[in-house]
Amino acid sequence: MAKDTLGSSLRVEKCGGAVLAQFPRAVSIGVAMPSAIVEQLPRHRDDRAVAFAYRTHSYSVLNDRLDQLASRLASTLQREGHSVFPVRASQPLPPADEDGLHAAFSHKLAAHLAGLGWIGKSCLLVTLQVGPRVRWASVLTDAPLEVGQPMAEQCGRCTVCVDACPPQAFTGRNFRSDEPREARYDVHKCNAYQREISEYVGVRICGMCVYVCPYGRKKKDAKAQGSDL
Repeated sequence: MAKDTLGSSLRVEKCGGAVLAQFPRAVSIGVAMPSAIVEQLPRHRDDRAVAFAYRTHSYSVLNDRLDQLASRLASTLQREGHSVFPVRASQPLPPADEDGLHAAFSHKLAAHLAGLGWIGKSCLLVTLQVGPRVRWASVLTDAPLEVGQPMAEQCGRCTVCVDACPPQAFTGRNFRSDEPREARYDVHKCNAYQREISEYVGVRICGMCVYVCPYGRKKKDAKAQGSDL
């Protein structure tokens, strides 16, 4: 699904430089995480098998798959005479910020503007189909594609992701495009917690905000969480 980046060109230029800012549209590509693996995340502190399975299949494998999909789409658009810039699924593009904790381009914002979901209190892109259990990549382009419309936030009063966060990295504020990420999310707390976990299981991992979101769980589990969805 394409989204029009013109309205957020200043933000793109700040994060990714003038090279990324010159593209008026982005195509968002999402692949769902393996649900059975995500369901094991409450054991991430104690079970190395769970930690490595999630890190491998929900990140490494899906990132490679998304990069291949983005590359193939970019090649197709380029053959049709359009300019393209595939953005990798996870790794930041230079220039990144000094601490390396900000990506060059926000896949989540692109998918939100394309109408594929909304950015929740966890700062994750939440979809109606599988909640935040999705990995994303983007292809920037000047192709005259039909663009989507941003989806309204549908978290309501639900705060299960905020409450479940082990380092309490979320403030519980709803997403606003005119606010910095720090108003909603302390990335340094999250980063420190994952470093701590890596000392136990050998890999940086958490994912509790992905696991607990009612939109990603079975309907009976969503009701048990007390959400007003």
